[in-house]
Amino acid sequence: MGKTVKTIADYMEYLSGKGFTFGEEAIGFIQFGQHYTNTDDEIVIIAIELTLKIQKEFDGSFFISLLEMFKKEEINSREQAVSHIHMLNLM
Repeated sequence: MGKTVKTIADYMEYLSGKGFTFGEEAIGFIQFGQHYTNTDDEIVIIAIELTLKIQKEFDGSFFISLLEMFKKEEINSREQAVSHIHMLNLM
């Protein structure tokens, strides 16, 4: 990502500029997942990014599983998240 993205809305706008759009169902999963796990925007953005990289599309249940795992493992940075995903051989 070229510029720093601070909010989920900014990130989704960034992806839209790259040709990737989210349907209402995906947006609902993102909002639900953030609320359900009480996770800040930065971690939600990381979970969206990793979901897209691993699944090659937005998979709502996979996304929520990532958020739950990040919460459980107390992951709070992109570096920790990527390292954990590699450790699990997901990427």
